[in-house]
Amino acid sequence: MTARPGRGRSSCARLSRAALGCLLLAVLDPSKAAAQALTSDLFNPQRGAFVPAQDMPFRKLGDNTTADDAAASAGTPLDPNQRRGRAAPAPSRVGVPNDGLGVPSSIGDSGFDALNRNRKQPKYYPGQARPKPSPGPGTPPPKPPQVNAMGDLRLSIPPSDSANKPPVAPAMAGTVPGQPQRRRLKVDDDPFGAVGDYWGAFLVKSAVELSGGYDTNPARINESHGLPVWVVAPEFLAVSNWERHALVADLRGSFTGYGGSLPATIDGGPSPAPTNVNRPDFIGHVDGRLDVTDDTDIAAQLRLTVATDNPGSPNVQVGLADYPIYTTVGSTIGFDQRFNRLTVSGGATIDRTDYQNSRLTDGEVTSNGDRNFTQYGGVGRVSYEVMPGLKPFAEVEGDTRVHDEQFDRNGYQRDSTGGYVRAGTSIEFTRIVTGEISIGYEARNYVDPRLSRLEGMLVASSLVWTATPLTTAKFYSDTQIAETTLAGSPGVLVHTYTFEVDHDFRRWLTGIGRFTYGTYDYQGADRDDQTFSLEGDVIYKMTRNVWIKGTLRRDVLDSNVVNASSKATVVMLGVRLQN
Repeated sequence: MTARPGRGRSSCARLSRAALGCLLLAVLDPSKAAAQALTSDLFNPQRGAFVPAQDMPFRKLGDNTTADDAAASAGTPLDPNQRRGRAAPAPSRVGVPNDGLGVPSSIGDSGFDALNRNRKQPKYYPGQARPKPSPGPGTPPPKPPQVNAMGDLRLSIPPSDSANKPPVAPAMAGTVPGQPQRRRLKVDDDPFGAVGDYWGAFLVKSAVELSGGYDTNPARINESHGLPVWVVAPEFLAVSNWERHALVADLRGSFTGYGGSLPATIDGGPSPAPTNVNRPDFIGHVDGRLDVTDDTDIAAQLRLTVATDNPGSPNVQVGLADYPIYTTVGSTIGFDQRFNRLTVSGGATIDRTDYQNSRLTDGEVTSNGDRNFTQYGGVGRVSYEVMPGLKPFAEVEGDTRVHDEQFDRNGYQRDSTGGYVRAGTSIEFTRIVTGEISIGYEARNYVDPRLSRLEGMLVASSLVWTATPLTTAKFYSDTQIAETTLAGSPGVLVHTYTFEVDHDFRRWLTGIGRFTYGTYDYQGADRDDQTFSLEGDVIYKMTRNVWIKGTLRRDVLDSNVVNASSKATVVMLGVRLQN
């Protein structure tokens, strides 16, 4: 029976073998067997004190502070024994050498890092707009916070951004997914202009002006008699909104009434003016265009004029109770043909003029049938667009007038033929100067050999000059050959020139100055009249629908006939209602 060795002897044997191994290791490589130095780190009670700070797995991202940096920042140099006991940085495990600088400083400090640790969250000032998180993948990134004019974050928001607003439909707000971008509306040139309403495919604008004041000489006679005056002036405009073709209706009128009547006799004789000087004035037209092809249009117009003879005119009979009203109904049908830049236009016209019977102060009624006539005519025009904004043209017109009665009240045959030739150009230079100007010759021959030929220069223009964004100058001129009842006179050649300046002192306050000069040449009767009119208007635009208008006008009629001149001053104040 074998006896086991004693416990004491086994322990001695194991101790001897360990000592023999250490002795052998010391002989082979003394550096491997060096004893660990005793430092203060071995007795540090803090967790992780045995691992360098840059190698700790739970360190802050971007925190490159070491003991050396901490001691240097605190102003306390490290003990050499402490420096000797610090371990070197561990080699990189992804093939990139570790230079001991830690995490690069360019990495952000918000969100999450690779270990899913929450980084430092951004701080916002009170009231600062906060970006909204993205609802999910595939959506655009949120907009950055708003900045002020200096480029800094906006610390406050205007009250309009946080005010309680009515909800807007997504289709109107443009927030429907896949919805195309809404078209930008053009800038409103007149913030106080009428907006109008859509009736089907038509844009309709309407207005009415109500005004009252005083007229020092409503009859425009040599001996003035003033009367209070009131005016009602309605307007109507309808414009089609079709992709092709077009239809426009423009109707404007007025009725001028006076608060009283004029005397029937002046200086013991019958008055040259009616006792009732109320009179209407209306002009309207309806224009249509039919687009046959891209280069061919058929155009038509229907027009209506309702008026009376002008106060102070020699055509006004003596001893009238009121002005006889006349109406002119006309129509034009024609075409426009374009050959690239060349445009050829032509049309046929017909107009019918009828006068009411004259009612005298003594109750007698006289006929004006000798003044009724029908005019047939035609007009042609050729224009060529030299450049955008410059389009010269030449126009020719001819007509024939046929009266209902062969002889008038003075025994003259008033049937005639006439026409005009004119040339000019359309102007549009950078929207500063726009319009049309022309010059020509107009003449009319009468059947009665006792009536001479009526002729004269024809000047017609319509120019608008936008001097500044607040000031606009306009110039209008027109020439007409009108009928007359004067014995021995074939007619009257009328030239009218108007110059107007509009200025906006504010968007809601506009001043208008207008000067009009006219000449009336009664050929064959040795009478020449000149008219001067100076007018000033002030318009206060309260809203788009309500305007207040004040008018001061001075009218002068200068005639070479004795006691035919007159002067008048008109003061008006009214309101304009429009939509």
